[in-house]
Amino acid sequence: MGKAVIAIHGGAGAISRAQMTPEREREYVAALSTIVESGQKMLAAGASALDTVTEAVRLLEECPLFNAGIGSVFTRDETHELDACVMDGVTLKAGAVAGVSHLRNPVLAARLVMEASPHVLLTGAGAETFAAEHGMTPVSPDLFSTPERYQQLLEARS
Repeated sequence: MGKAVIAIHGGAGAISRAQMTPEREREYVAALSTIVESGQKMLAAGASALDTVTEAVRLLEECPLFNAGIGSVFTRDETHELDACVMDGVTLKAGAVAGVSHLRNPVLAARLVMEASPHVLLTGAGAETFAAEHGMTPVSPDLFSTPERYQQLLEARS
């Protein structure tokens, strides 16, 4: 078998070149590079693909540059509804959460669904209750808001 590698992307949607300054582009490249390097180190140390990808997505959720977790896009109603899913390529088990607003790292909740429930997908309040029952601490939805994402909502409305 060949050397394992990791590839990530910064989320759905696109930022136009007109909106991207050279400094901002460097920030995106640096953040993505840091996350990829972290994943490569995990793989080199023998971590499973599942652990590595879960951590990479968690790091994306923690970085306000990307539209997962902190920095999520707003809904029309100025809320945040986050989704995440994971799949174990060895066992073919999968877990997902959708429409959650109080879970800092939806990917960790998706992993819990896969590992600690008979279900594949939990949504909304049920997903949040399940995550809390399994040790995840709820957070304020305000955590996911950034001024840049709010500005995007205002521009979309106009």
